Amino acid sequence: MKLRAFELDEPVPELRDTHAIVMLKPWVDVGRAGSIIVSWMENQLGVKDLAKLTRPGDFFDFTRHRPTSFISAGRRRMTIPNTYVTYSKQQSGNDFIFMRLLEPHHHGEEYVESVLDLMQKFGVKRYTIIGSMHDVVPHTRPLNVTGEAIGENTSKLLAENGVTSIEYRGPTSICFLISQKAPDMGMETMSLIVHLPQYTQMQEDFNGAVRLMHIMSSIYNLAVDQSIENNALRQTEQINTALDNNPQLKSVVKQLENLYDNRNENIEDQPATKLSPEVEQFLTEMNRRFREDTQ
Repeated sequence: MKLRAFELDEPVPELRDTHAIVMLKPWVDVGRAGSIIVSWMENQLGVKDLAKLTRPGDFFDFTRHRPTSFISAGRRRMTIPNTYVTYSKQQSGNDFIFMRLLEPHHHGEEYVESVLDLMQKFGVKRYTIIGSMHDVVPHTRPLNVTGEAIGENTSKLLAENGVTSIEYRGPTSICFLISQKAPDMGMETMSLIVHLPQYTQMQEDFNGAVRLMHIMSSIYNLAVDQSIENNALRQTEQINTALDNNPQLKSVVKQLENLYDNRNENIEDQPATKLSPEVEQFLTEMNRRFREDTQ
C-alpha cells in the first residue's frame, strides 16, 4: 500500500494513541546518540517493519548518503539509504512508531508532508525527536539536554527531567517543519537534544546515549540497558587517560569547566568567562578534523 512517498508493509496494522520516536541523521545525530536510543527502545518494546520510502532517490543525494555494498550467498548486493519506520503494539497504553529520518537533499517539503501524512494515518498523538550536537562543554560535568515542547503534558515532562529551553539560533533542517506543523494536526511535540563535548567527537558517544536513555526511561518506564552504561564508563576512562597524557587537552577541559560552572551557577555581577584564543583554535581544529573524517 502506498501512502504519499511511503510504501507500507502489509498487513497494515491499526495503532492507537501512537507516540512517534524520531531520530534525524546526520543533522542531530552526533555520536549516534539518537540512533542508539531508538535501537534501545525498539529492542525493549519489540518492533515490526512498517514503511520505507518507495523511491528514496527522489529525496537523497547518493553521493552524500552513500549506498553500501556487501556479499551475501556469494553475490554482491547493495543497500540503498532510505527512511525506515517500525512500529510496536502494546497490550495497554500507547503504541509506538519509530522513524529513522535522513536529511533530504531534494523535495524537502514533499518529504515533510509525507512524514506528517504517515503520522496522521497511524493516529500519532505525540511526536518526539531525540538527538545530539557538539557544544563547548566538558565531559567532567553532567551533560546538558535542551529541548522544546508544545502541549501541557510534554512541557511538564521536559521540566521534570531537567531539560532546559533550547537556545540555538542558526541554520537548521527542513525536517524541523514537522515539529512546527504537527501541533496543527493535534499532536504534542517534544525535542530532546543532548550536548556533547566537542573535543571528544566519537563515532558512538555512549555518555550522550546514557543521558537520553535515562530521560526516555523515566517518561516510558523502560529498563535501562546496562551494556550502554558500561560502554559509557569505558569511554569516560579512555577520555580521562587521554587527558592525563595531554597537557593541552587538560587546559582546554579546565577552561570549559569554568565556563560550564559559571553558566549553571548564574553568577551575577561577574564578567562572563571566555575561552582563551588557544582553546578556541584547538576546538576549531578538532571540529574541522571531525568533519573531514565523517564526509
